[in-house]
Amino acid sequence: MELLHLKDLDLKDKKVFIRCDFNVPMDEFGNITDDRRIRSAVATINHCLDEDCAVILASHLGRPKGEVVEKYSLAPVARRLQQLLKRAVALAPSVVGEDAMKMAEELPRHEVMLLENLRFEKGETENDEELSKKLASMAEFYINDAFGVSHRAHASVHGITKYFDDAHKAAGFLLEKEINFFANLIDNPIRPFAAIVGGSKVSGKLEALVNLLPKVDKVFIGGGMAFTFLKQLGYDIGASLVEDDLLEEAQKIMDKAKELGVKFYLPVDIIAAEKFSADAVSKIVTAQEIPTEWMGLDIGPATVRLYREGLNDVQTILWNGPMGVYEMEKFARGSSKIAHFVADSYATTVVGGGDTADLVQRINVGNEITFISTGGGASLELLEGKVLPGVEALVKG
Repeated sequence: MELLHLKDLDLKDKKVFIRCDFNVPMDEFGNITDDRRIRSAVATINHCLDEDCAVILASHLGRPKGEVVEKYSLAPVARRLQQLLKRAVALAPSVVGEDAMKMAEELPRHEVMLLENLRFEKGETENDEELSKKLASMAEFYINDAFGVSHRAHASVHGITKYFDDAHKAAGFLLEKEINFFANLIDNPIRPFAAIVGGSKVSGKLEALVNLLPKVDKVFIGGGMAFTFLKQLGYDIGASLVEDDLLEEAQKIMDKAKELGVKFYLPVDIIAAEKFSADAVSKIVTAQEIPTEWMGLDIGPATVRLYREGLNDVQTILWNGPMGVYEMEKFARGSSKIAHFVADSYATTVVGGGDTADLVQRINVGNEITFISTGGGASLELLEGKVLPGVEALVKG
């Protein structure tokens, strides 16, 4: 799959619309706690500025559901962009209101403006044709550099592409890097290739697991999703999170792994607690014997040792989803220890998914990971073998 290249476009003195992914985490005071997604877009923006372009940036933040919600304003993003680009970034008061349209029309070359949160417009998530058309009318060229939302058929990602021919649209540097990296990872991994798959639910990772099994040599399961597999094995999982409607699917995955000769690892011990709370009483129990009213919230020390042993000879590691409730310090140890081991590994290491990326940044091992993807859902859908709606329109014909 070859994408339309940004460097092939004749951008000189033109107006460019760049869809970015500035959906960054913030604290209760509106301070950005991780600006990686903003920094990742700088190369594409600077390339356009070097071509003497006027640059219109667009992104969503959070889920305001078509309403104007002050806490989801992109004002903090505009301020951070100004620092990174070392130039003024004008924030439009709306998305496609008269004021925003006028600003875009009058934007001089070398200047940068940022539209207000795209999801303040209900039509964004509905892939509304009218909104797509208005956004497209702002510029002569369209660049998608928002890998994190390219699996969504939204107006600024999918609908807008209909209004630009192949000579006037392309993938940004970040999007191209992500797509190429995952394509190479899936098609030509250095073996042994292991997948560490965690997170709360099997349902969110089901297709990815099915798609990964023929490609990997080992699978390590953690997080809440492990209990669906453990229950299917007949274990007592107490009050742990479980998806009863997927027990059969869990069995199929385990059977398929056996058939393909893929080593399938499940937790052997669990950190269980009386309740889902940071101050809950907790203890280490075997995976077979979680007390009736207790719930498993992290993998135990024996599982950490087992997973380390299993990962020792691996040359490629793909990790999507934490091993436990890492947001609570008491139940973050399993995820943290696996993260340190992965970071210290000589293997090619790839982290996909917002929670896993957040985890490795929290414990300061992000710089030791070969590649941290900016998209969780998007990277999963690539692993499932799907063509992303936002990418489909940017594939060379």
